[in-house]
Amino acid sequence: MKVKGILRGQTIELLEQVNAPDGTEVSVEVEILSAPHHSPAQPLSDEERLTKLNELFGAWENQPDLDEIFAEIDRERHAYRGRQIDSFDD
Repeated sequence: MKVKGILRGQTIELLEQVNAPDGTEVSVEVEILSAPHHSPAQPLSDEERLTKLNELFGAWENQPDLDEIFAEIDRERHAYRGRQIDSFDD
């Protein structure tokens, strides 16, 4: 049986259910499937952080219908749709 898991310290968290009682001894062969996304070894400088933020914020740039999209979302969120109340008289 092959089961994927996530390594957290010295513990492997299995991503699927294994039908074996707690405390059962198992053999594990470790194959690294993907490296975790780590933050850089050194923290970013203020300038580097600002550059990355500006790249992210720039994704919203040059979208003329953006205001309309957010206005529609706001209208839908605040629209009163009423509430159905069951009658005891039925």
